[in-house]
Amino acid sequence: MTTHEKLIALLDQHQARYRLMEHQATGKCEAVAAIRGTAVGQGAKALVCHVKGNGVKQHVLAVLPADQQADLSKVAAAVGGRRASLASPAETDALTGCVFGAIPPFSFHPDLSLVVDPLLFDRYPEIAFNAGLLDRSVILNTEDYRALCRANVVNIIQ
Repeated sequence: MTTHEKLIALLDQHQARYRLMEHQATGKCEAVAAIRGTAVGQGAKALVCHVKGNGVKQHVLAVLPADQQADLSKVAAAVGGRRASLASPAETDALTGCVFGAIPPFSFHPDLSLVVDPLLFDRYPEIAFNAGLLDRSVILNTEDYRALCRANVVNIIQ
């Protein structure tokens, strides 16, 4: 199954409240928000990070509002590491099955931990994100996302 298929199956299995949109392919936060008709801050930006230090060597999917910037030192600290960097395109593809910009805010890989900034849950009743493909988006009820993602919720914003 593709990441898109896994995502839709997960949402349907748990009767999540969501809408699926097809649109012009884009991975830019501002452009896709305009296409979706949502605020940029409703976007769930998902970054694959490589964390090292303190005996830690792991990958983390850091999720935050699209109008914010991640603090990679906070991402590292969230899992006990000392430093973090963005994963390479090859690592990102191997762990998510997606290209940059298409990564949904869910991890379907056992070696990819999920960390979500609490601000994503606090501002909007719905979040929006590319659904594993650059030309498809999901607009999902925020509380349903919170229940389904089972993430480590930590402040990771600059």
